[in-house]
Amino acid sequence: MAKRNYQAVVHGKNIARAFASNRPISLKYSVEICREIRGKRLERAESFLNNVLSHKEFLPLRQYRGKIPHRKGDSQSGVKSGRYPKNACMAFLDLLNSAKANADFKGMDAENLIIVHAFASQGFKRSSHQPKGKISGKPWKRKSAHIEVIVREIAA
Repeated sequence: MAKRNYQAVVHGKNIARAFASNRPISLKYSVEICREIRGKRLERAESFLNNVLSHKEFLPLRQYRGKIPHRKGDSQSGVKSGRYPKNACMAFLDLLNSAKANADFKGMDAENLIIVHAFASQGFKRSSHQPKGKISGKPWKRKSAHIEVIVREIAA
C-alpha cells in the first residue's frame, strides 16, 4: 500500500512538501540522511548530497554505525565513521528537486528555503527467490523506504 499522508503537520502559507513512497533504497541510510539534512538550507543539503556522491564528504553514521570504518579528515556531526550511499543520495536529490519545484509553483523564493521536516519510514518489501532452484533457493526480501521532506521559506 502506498504512503498517502505526512508524518508531521506543518501549517502556513510559506511551506512546500514532497514525498516519495516505496523507493528502493536502504531505510538505514535514509534515516541518517534525514537526520543530517534537517534544519539546513536547501542549497546546502543539495551540495552535501552531491559531495557524498562524488566522495568529497561522507555521510556520518551515528545510529547505524556497527562495524563501519573511520574516514580520513575531520569528523562530521561528531563522528568519523561513515559511508557513501549512492542510491539513497540520488533519491533524496530527486525529492529535494521536487520540493523546490513545488515551492516555485507556489511562488516562493527557492534561495530562501530551509528544511523543517525530513522523515523516512519502512516501505513495502518485495519478495523474490534466490535463483538456485526449488531445493536450495531461499526467499529474498527487497527493501524500500518512504521518504518525505517539508521546506519553509524564511525571510532573506
